[in-house]
Amino acid sequence: HRYTDYPITDILQMMGRACRPLIDASGKCVLLCHAPKKPFYRKFLYEPFPVESHLDHFLHDHMCAEVVTKTVESKQDAVDYLTWTFMYRRLTQNPNYYNLQGTSHRHLSDHLSELVESTLSDLEQARCIAIEDGMEVSPLNLGMIASYYYIQYTTIELFSTSLQSSTKLKGLVEILSSAAEFDSLPIRHREDVSLQHLAAHCPLAITEPRFNDPHVKANVLLQAHFSRLEVGRELALDTAAVLDKATRLLQATVDVLSSSGWLSPALAAMELSQMCVQGMWERDSPLLQLPHFDRALATAAAAAGVESVFDLMDMEDEDRQALLQMSPAQLADVARVANAYPNVDVAHQIEDADEVSSGDTVTVHVQLSREGEDEEAGVPRVHAPRYPKPKEEGWWLVIGDPKANALVCIKRITLALRAKVKLDFMAPEPGAYDYMLYLICDLYLGCDQEYELKLRVGEAGEEESGEEESGEEE
Repeated sequence: HRYTDYPITDILQMMGRACRPLIDASGKCVLLCHAPKKPFYRKFLYEPFPVESHLDHFLHDHMCAEVVTKTVESKQDAVDYLTWTFMYRRLTQNPNYYNLQGTSHRHLSDHLSELVESTLSDLEQARCIAIEDGMEVSPLNLGMIASYYYIQYTTIELFSTSLQSSTKLKGLVEILSSAAEFDSLPIRHREDVSLQHLAAHCPLAITEPRFNDPHVKANVLLQAHFSRLEVGRELALDTAAVLDKATRLLQATVDVLSSSGWLSPALAAMELSQMCVQGMWERDSPLLQLPHFDRALATAAAAAGVESVFDLMDMEDEDRQALLQMSPAQLADVARVANAYPNVDVAHQIEDADEVSSGDTVTVHVQLSREGEDEEAGVPRVHAPRYPKPKEEGWWLVIGDPKANALVCIKRITLALRAKVKLDFMAPEPGAYDYMLYLICDLYLGCDQEYELKLRVGEAGEEESGEEESGEEE
């Protein structure tokens, strides 16, 4: 088992609460601890608390972000950058703490050069940056995704190597749970027993689980969240921490998958994002997103032919009241959330659809508008009681070929009342293509839409091909 002590900073803060300035004349603090820990705590209680830099422990992610923003464009830039940090000031003051062999200028220079060399080499192996001519550094796609979403470079490397074109929901949950962001998830005394009991009720079996592993714990907590299982107060707090990181990690997952051009796993990752926010499985009834709905009521509604929020809103008042059998206050809650549920009208058109040739840029114009929304009221608040933080609505517009499992184009948008979006992609080889246009929400289930997008691509024009031939002759 892994036991975690309170950090010294937390203990000092708790002690400070025992004697409030200008309020209490004195204060008492009783510290109960293991006998060998007494000298350790006594030292920090009676002596000034030293502050040291931990930049060297997190330098990879820091340096990746600086390369992406072009602050660091060479190894020399990276060394110069470090000379402006707090760590550089502490190197000479406490050299043993930083494993420094000496405090001379030569020792400092060698130490920083070695630190930069190993850090940038690790980032290059993770395919986050490229090193040219042994000195110049430039960002790569994975590095940009990691720095944009504040994700550790080891996590983005894991996503890149583990995600495949055939990855399904179970694989996505396992890969998500393996992220380095969950390394610090605490495992308390005898908590592995509780996790084992929860895992027995999880639909997705975990291969050879070790219940004292924080990544297995993250997997179990996610599945318990989707199944709406009672987990207790401490595990509920851990679940909130997992969910807070999971939505950010899933957006990065979608970006990695779309960079590889894989449609099916990208759609599954978007669905997983919805599941995290609403706390339900993708196969569950969308009605479970409404207040006062449980699985029994959702099953009864399905038997009556009501399978979606839109079906419920289309019912006559008398029929709805007879089905739900709720109090007026509960009906008002249901009506408030149902009216906030996004109902988006989509219109799309391919620009110059009859003149598309192979290699041309295909432009698809998409117009989005919310139905039944008051312009003065604006976008309604998101209803996500099982998510630990206030959430803003986000959408993905995707063009893909489901038969070939190919993702052609993707754009993430925020939708107010209306939006006009332009999607561009390169025309493929000549032929007829049956693409699909998807509009997918990142937090509500059951409101996604898909439309057929037929595209006929002709041969490249004679004039263009002639120009290419003459260019080759030159």
